[in-house]
Amino acid sequence: MKQNQNTASFGFAETNITPDGPVQLVGFPRIDNQSRGILHSLNAQILIFRSQEETICLAAVDSLGFTVELTLKLRKKIASVLNITTDKIMVCFSHTHSAPNAAEEPAYFSFVCDRICIAAKEAEKQMRPFHAAWGIGDHLIGINRRSDTSAKEPRLGILKLADPDGKPVLLLLRVSAHANVLTSDNYKVSSDYFGLTRQRLSNAFECPVMMVQGASGNLRPRFQQENADFMEIQGVDALEKPYTDFEKQKYFQQSLDALENMADSVLSSVAPVLKKLKTEPVCRLAMFSVDHPFAADVPSLEQAEEIAEEAETEAGIDGNGWLMEVRKLREQHIFTQTADIEFHYFMLNDGCFCGVANEIMCEISLDVWQKSKNPLFFLNGYTNGVDSYLPTAKEYDKGGYEVLWSNLIYYPYHGRVMALNRDSAGQMASFAVSDRSHFLDMNP
Repeated sequence: MKQNQNTASFGFAETNITPDGPVQLVGFPRIDNQSRGILHSLNAQILIFRSQEETICLAAVDSLGFTVELTLKLRKKIASVLNITTDKIMVCFSHTHSAPNAAEEPAYFSFVCDRICIAAKEAEKQMRPFHAAWGIGDHLIGINRRSDTSAKEPRLGILKLADPDGKPVLLLLRVSAHANVLTSDNYKVSSDYFGLTRQRLSNAFECPVMMVQGASGNLRPRFQQENADFMEIQGVDALEKPYTDFEKQKYFQQSLDALENMADSVLSSVAPVLKKLKTEPVCRLAMFSVDHPFAADVPSLEQAEEIAEEAETEAGIDGNGWLMEVRKLREQHIFTQTADIEFHYFMLNDGCFCGVANEIMCEISLDVWQKSKNPLFFLNGYTNGVDSYLPTAKEYDKGGYEVLWSNLIYYPYHGRVMALNRDSAGQMASFAVSDRSHFLDMNP
């Protein structure tokens, strides 16, 4: 797919999507999730690319993630504004755990859709020619939070858009670390480390900065207060009894310091790489999607009771609602739940994002990298919605929060009571590589 270097152009716009009043937050299993003010603003960024062949749109949204259903509604609204089809629109969520629950706040969801559509119109007015270059920095901000493994993502993806003379006009970064530096002691709306990092890099490089989340299902932020993992699972009750007001303030300050450290780390990784990047004309620009079927087996009642008991004992999670759902499914003779997962591809020259909605573990992205033999091929989660965790087969066997217990909390949003089956991670990696290869064979 050879593009004429004189016809490839891009447009960018940014909009504030911070709620103007109290909202229900999502990200921690707390009894009370009402917000108590604003710590950092939430933004949505729209990046439009255009060539002779097509127009495509990449949106980055400060949110834990809308459901797949809600995100499809947003994509349809953007598609109507830009007069393109929904498969030409990729929505990437930062996965901040300090954002409104769009599924429980319909007025806020409508507000976000309206603001993003206005921004899309504005981005379309800002189209300008560009050259591009991909680079990889050292990824130092994500560490594995699962037991008995040290797997992590070593690549910080960098896409530099520049004027034909080489001056950077926009940076697009791909990072892999949960955006929960702020843990359950925080009740204020925040973009977590994403917002502060974007601003710091934008000031340093004098151009807008976008960030998308990678394969972070089992990666927590490196800089995080000491008791963060405990509080994420236990929720607010873990703070109300054991800690004094002084200790709570100390932990909150640790979180604020950690946000600064996250931003500094990303800046130190990007700066030396950016100096060496030589941009080139656009020779490939494409976006397409492919759906693949996956399955999740419904546990037996005995298995479900064991899972619920373990979740209650180990993490204080109430699984009664989930148990009722499992019982109902089995009474209806539903023993397997299925899902058609969208694999969404954005290609620019030699680089590629493949996005799925699942919270994929980093090993799946590393598997895609190895199988494709292309370090610029990135498999990302939190794309076009947020779905259940997707563990590797090895991690599936270990169980725990990501594999089992989280389903007791979030099954109403995902529409499944269990994670996708044990072999799903391997299937996902194979599908991602074969889809891209097939496209390249058809469009050399």
